[in-house]
Amino acid sequence: MDRPDRPLVITDDHDLLDDLLRVAAAAGVELDVAHVPAHARPYWNRAPLVVVGGDMADALAVTAPPPRRRVLLVTNIPDDPDTWRKCVAVGAQAVLELPSAERRLVDEFADAVEPAARAGVVVCVAGGRGGAGASVLAAALALSASRQSLRTLLVDADPLGGGLDLLLGQEEAGGARWSDLVARQGRVSFTALQAALPTFAGLTLLSFHRGEVETIPAEAMRSVLEAGWRGFDLVVVDLPRHPDHAAVEALSRATTTLLVVTADVRGVLAAAQVLAGLRKHTGEVRAVVRGGVLDDDVVTASLGMPYAGGLPDQPRLVAALNRGDLPPLGRRTPLGRFCASFLRSLLGAEA
Repeated sequence: MDRPDRPLVITDDHDLLDDLLRVAAAAGVELDVAHVPAHARPYWNRAPLVVVGGDMADALAVTAPPPRRRVLLVTNIPDDPDTWRKCVAVGAQAVLELPSAERRLVDEFADAVEPAARAGVVVCVAGGRGGAGASVLAAALALSASRQSLRTLLVDADPLGGGLDLLLGQEEAGGARWSDLVARQGRVSFTALQAALPTFAGLTLLSFHRGEVETIPAEAMRSVLEAGWRGFDLVVVDLPRHPDHAAVEALSRATTTLLVVTADVRGVLAAAQVLAGLRKHTGEVRAVVRGGVLDDDVVTASLGMPYAGGLPDQPRLVAALNRGDLPPLGRRTPLGRFCASFLRSLLGAEA
């Protein structure tokens, strides 16, 4: 045992140990294992969580380990009348009976190794019509935040959007995509999620594989966003224009949602329809107005929504993205200025 930051398991019951290893794998956690109490002694106070098998409780109690927090007694023997005596003997705070308590144990393992929750902010971005630039804005916000040393997760929630990994020139990056996570239910460890996903320029990205269109189950989106909320400072979600079940999960967690509107009559009319769908599932929706024939205040007044800022056309932006370059985000670029200003107002971050 060479990693005192791992949860410690004390058991010599091979069947129980197999169950515990399987549950730990589901939480994305590795374990240290002691088959006798003497081997556990150096790690008793240092492990973030101690799991004592029912088979080893009496032997451990004889060694009189010092009291500590986060000790669990785990058994695979149903309705054992001796369980609670053993719990008291080893100073455990709870008894977990497998398999019925597996979900609780997954959470306990994940909590033990994760850093303190960051209570990250979730921002959703949607386009008022096709080609409005919502995906570019979502990617730019996430990149700007990561460059300010904010731990940032960018989530592609638009199956028909072409892929944020392609937009950012990361289509060949190794790591998990949505198809690897769609069967996921229940808690996902932030540590395991970040390790599985592509990370570049300080930014963690969850996007789609090329090929057949995938539907993201609401449960999978919920698991990802809950992990993101616990471990990241900022989670940016690029939404489809017509919210599906996964998009609704994201909207329900959003601190604010940005709707990118093109400043022309057709763009405003299309955005009004998208806005009606967004407002059913979230609180604040703010307009980001792309330059056009209408003034920004006319656009926001027509839609009856608050103004987040304007985005004049940025020369050479499309050419840069088509080359696979990252969006130019310098202080002199309209996109860079908008992202810096928005993040300052949202997070108090230095731009």
